[in-house]
Amino acid sequence: MTNLAIPTYFSLIVLSAIIAVIPFLVVAATSFAKISIVLFLVRNALGIQQTPPGVLINTVAIVLTLFIMAPVLREMYAIITDPSQSYATIGDFEAIYAEAIIPLKNFLQVHSRPEATDFFIETTALLWGQYEVEVTATADDIVVLLPAFLISELTRAFEIGFLLYLPFLVIDFVVSVIIVAMGMSMLSPTIISTPLKLLLFVFIDGWSRLLQGLVLSYVPGA
Repeated sequence: MTNLAIPTYFSLIVLSAIIAVIPFLVVAATSFAKISIVLFLVRNALGIQQTPPGVLINTVAIVLTLFIMAPVLREMYAIITDPSQSYATIGDFEAIYAEAIIPLKNFLQVHSRPEATDFFIETTALLWGQYEVEVTATADDIVVLLPAFLISELTRAFEIGFLLYLPFLVIDFVVSVIIVAMGMSMLSPTIISTPLKLLLFVFIDGWSRLLQGLVLSYVPGA
């Protein structure tokens, strides 16, 4: 009975550790970061600081992330739940991890900028070379792919945010000029510009176009 209990307890410990790391993986290894940043930037560009609320924006980001990551998660889940897999020893966990992480690595590689990946590969020789233990990194190592993917996502998010900000900035500028020209300097430009920006966003079906564009940005070759 004791021999049977040890693997069970060990499996529970490993499972608990994996669950604790999941929130960090969701932010660093999925589309959540880019989607949430873009949505928050759009909210700020519209000039409505509390609408939609942060909880709703994060919920939308999570839903879209699940949709985008569904093929990767299904493939990983199929490997992990394969009845032929054994979770009795650390070696078993290492073998299953090496197999299950492949779909995620492929996703990270596809959506990481080559220059970001090259930077972290080159930096490993400088950063890790100061330690006695010799460690080498390749383009498919998770320790290289994660930071490269995260930097790539942040860069793309702010590029999209900048492009989205421009038309709303033009509206703010035009409204401010008109108000000053009419001698109504005491009137806040946001009182007029905010409804105009909302009207423009609704008129072009902004939310649908934005969310669809974010999803399509993860289509290979799109």
